[in-house]
Amino acid sequence: MDIDFPLVLVVLTFATGLIWLADVLILRKRRTAAVTAEGRTEEAGAEAPKEPYLVDLSRSFFPVLAIVLVLRSFLVEPFQIPSGSMLPTLEVGDFILVNKYAYGLRLPVAGTKILEVDDPARGDVVVFRYPEDGRTNYIKRVVGLPGDHVRYRGKDLFINGEKVDSRFVARLPPMELRREELGGAVHDIFLTLGRPAGSGEGEWTVPQGHYFVMGDNRDNSNDSRYWGTVPDEMIVGKAFAIWMHWQSLTSLPSFDRVGAID
Repeated sequence: MDIDFPLVLVVLTFATGLIWLADVLILRKRRTAAVTAEGRTEEAGAEAPKEPYLVDLSRSFFPVLAIVLVLRSFLVEPFQIPSGSMLPTLEVGDFILVNKYAYGLRLPVAGTKILEVDDPARGDVVVFRYPEDGRTNYIKRVVGLPGDHVRYRGKDLFINGEKVDSRFVARLPPMELRREELGGAVHDIFLTLGRPAGSGEGEWTVPQGHYFVMGDNRDNSNDSRYWGTVPDEMIVGKAFAIWMHWQSLTSLPSFDRVGAID
């Protein structure tokens, strides 16, 4: 069962905050009044009314939850790479940081944009919610902007009729490493040796308010070539750094791959 962590975080933050606020404004006064009614005054040495466990828990956790909510909703959120669709740029087990305000501030859970900042640029690596379910987080590279005509033919990428520069770097069976320049962003891509050129071929016009995305592991990526474009409201943020690599629970974390994402 998938857990909607942002929703859980919002609910817990508001619940603990309301309990704490209710205690400050109402419940604490009632406890004090009850103690006074029992004849125990505020003389020196008299015990203060005991704070309920739930109130004490809420008072302790609310500030922490509020800080985490603000950080991951409006500033930076960590993600883990679960698949090889972005190889060689991102490996399975990479832990990345995503800039949540690069493309505008959005309300947590609802995703409503409350402040315009900038738009995704060609070549950006972005995290977004999979359009077909609205929940699963995907990460791909922006290839086509609103209004663009995208064509993928013979493992070559064309944007608005112009072939995207891609030059051979190395043969690493079963992959071929190529270096691509997309919108000023220079990055490496993988092509699978022996894979038929017809995989994922086609032509698309990107609707307004949408983006065409592709994985850097071109022959092994489930992306816009198969399920369509990404609406702007589905975009979570811009991936900008790798901060750790942890392949599995049976291995030790590594920091050899720490650095910016091209």
